[in-house]
Amino acid sequence: MSLEPISELMRRARSENYAVGYFESWSIDSLYGVIDAAETMRSPVIIGFNGEFLSHPGRVVRERLALYGALGKAAAEAANVPCGFIFNECAQDDWTKAAIEVGFNLVMPADAAASIEDYTRRTAAIVALAHPRGVAVEAEIGELPFGSPDDESHGTAPTRAADAAAFVEATGVDLMAVSVGNIHVALSGQFDLDLASLKEIADAVPVPLVLHGGTGIAPESLRAAIGLGVAKVNYGTYIKQRYLAALRGAICTSERDPHVLLGLGSERDLLVVGRNAVREAVLQRMHLLGSAGKA
Repeated sequence: MSLEPISELMRRARSENYAVGYFESWSIDSLYGVIDAAETMRSPVIIGFNGEFLSHPGRVVRERLALYGALGKAAAEAANVPCGFIFNECAQDDWTKAAIEVGFNLVMPADAAASIEDYTRRTAAIVALAHPRGVAVEAEIGELPFGSPDDESHGTAPTRAADAAAFVEATGVDLMAVSVGNIHVALSGQFDLDLASLKEIADAVPVPLVLHGGTGIAPESLRAAIGLGVAKVNYGTYIKQRYLAALRGAICTSERDPHVLLGLGSERDLLVVGRNAVREAVLQRMHLLGSAGKA
């Protein structure tokens, strides 16, 4: 099965009252785990990678984005459920534009440091490049707080309905991510959303809404948000927490043969352990999203 147009994934989600999960990957085994879960649940899914991380100047080696694009396209074509493929949250427009060319069918320019005027202008330019190539664009108005105690670089700016509506009209974006009580990198706890603000935004904005920071959203709030027009929910922190916990347990072994732990593909293989941990984490969240059986 090839990549599913984002517009079709969102149309079905809204008409059938569920949300499609974006479960962020960072390696081939984590990507496999997401696909495994989607196929098990017969659920549409959005796969992808974090643009901020891949383009970060602090990376020891500059990433080759074309390899990530080829990997995601191949994963979607091999899957037997509908898949979207996102280059998520990137402030560097040259990387976002490159992602459009190498196979992603959804990109998200995101720059909390930019003025609204600058962000609007740059996003409109990316939309103009993306749409003729069949690539959708997601943007974010407002800014989420961060749950990590070590991150003081981000503020908090709840989304205002009028600002979001004006931005959509000016840019032509396909999806709108909003800040309504959701939290980036929520390391513990669950939180309720500001559903009144979310409804106001949904009434004003003509495109599907997105919630980043899915890890910390309380289940009741999430279900209510889907009923108000949220069609995509992002997960990252929760998946990595589960992945790391599984690896920490598996690597504490006296096994001396490296092939047992890397390459043989048995249950003791660390890549299999990580893949299965991601699969189990994603399975649990797909139940909450209501997407099971919708493929």
